[in-house]
Amino acid sequence: MRLAFSTLGVPELPVGQVARLAADNGFHGVELRASPEGPVHTGLSPDERAGVAEEFGKAGVEILTVAAYAEVAAAGDDDPVLEEIGAAMTLAHDLGASFVRVFPGGGGLAVEEADALAARRLAAAAPVAEDLGVRVLLETHDSHRGGADVARVLGTVGHIGAGALWDVMHTWLAGEQPSETYPVLAPYLGYLQVKDIASAADTTPLPLGAGVLPLAETVEVLSRADWDGWLCWEYEKRWYPQAAELPGLLGAAREHLARLLAESA
Repeated sequence: MRLAFSTLGVPELPVGQVARLAADNGFHGVELRASPEGPVHTGLSPDERAGVAEEFGKAGVEILTVAAYAEVAAAGDDDPVLEEIGAAMTLAHDLGASFVRVFPGGGGLAVEEADALAARRLAAAAPVAEDLGVRVLLETHDSHRGGADVARVLGTVGHIGAGALWDVMHTWLAGEQPSETYPVLAPYLGYLQVKDIASAADTTPLPLGAGVLPLAETVEVLSRADWDGWLCWEYEKRWYPQAAELPGLLGAAREHLARLLAESA
């Protein structure tokens, strides 16, 4: 398996510094958070996009994902959602990224309505994603926190251009064990976001291995299935200013994940 981390942990750092941090700490890739206040967003010019790709290329680090914030199950018209996804897909293509992350966002709607909205929008986006050489991944999050929730939508979509992003915290909070989540997401799985927290009541990010999330069990399930994709550490420093700074934790995080992989081999 290959290892990445998310720029959610270093939201203000220029991309060149992020690329060097990844290379210096033995990470193979980076998930780029795409937001207007950060260094990477859909408003970048062609030259700026080329510059971002060049920084990561020089460091020998892959741009794994454009982590967008479109909500495919949210109430409202389809067009603004599809335009947001389309802009993120174009950005991912221009940067050489493999994936675009989207959220469900169907809170407050009946399950059937939220599922139908998400499936319709993903079905519209998926062929475009395939043409661009990327995949749109629906994250296990908010209204579709469990693996079964996301799989239900993607089973309706039925297109390779749409897949799943497994956030291990959210499936755990949904009451799923890794041995339950993996089989339902396996046909659609793009990659995993790993993290650690103190408890269900306190989701402040912790160094990997310092909390309660079933990381060892997750890696063991993946290894038994011979899954050979990406593990991306999403350290949510952006939302928890009191959390420790990410750069000083990267080396230990990589060692922890490497140890879990070795123990599960």
